[in-house]
Amino acid sequence: MSSILVINGVNLNQLGIRDQAHYGQIKLEDINSLLKNEFPEVSFSFFQSNSEFEIVNKIQNAANFDGIVINPGAFTHTSVAIRDALESFKKPKLEVHLSNLSSRENFRNTMITTSKTDGYISGLKEIGYLAAIYSLLKMITQKNIN
Repeated sequence: MSSILVINGVNLNQLGIRDQAHYGQIKLEDINSLLKNEFPEVSFSFFQSNSEFEIVNKIQNAANFDGIVINPGAFTHTSVAIRDALESFKKPKLEVHLSNLSSRENFRNTMITTSKTDGYISGLKEIGYLAAIYSLLKMITQKNIN
């Protein structure tokens, strides 16, 4: 059984309240349930924080996980600290964003954390999380075969 840490950053606790055109109507708890139901063979740990410090600590203490899916929220545009923590995590990791960042404000096109992940998914709302877990599981399997 693979173990995956799903980290959600700043303001993602406000899903369902925030701009639904960008983020959809789903709440974070619903995304977590969706993942558990879709991938019952995976041991998930879910974490959300509005604190950059707490997210960095979570990544630094993630050695027992097979991989990470992270949605840093707005920290993707600003956090060198989260970027550096992701760089130190040597197992598969993917970044996901609910909204299509390339169609939003110009400042959202600067993605500091993304370059230290193995890839990213943007604009598919909650489906992006499903795609990220599916892809991460494939990456973990390939790594274990090689």
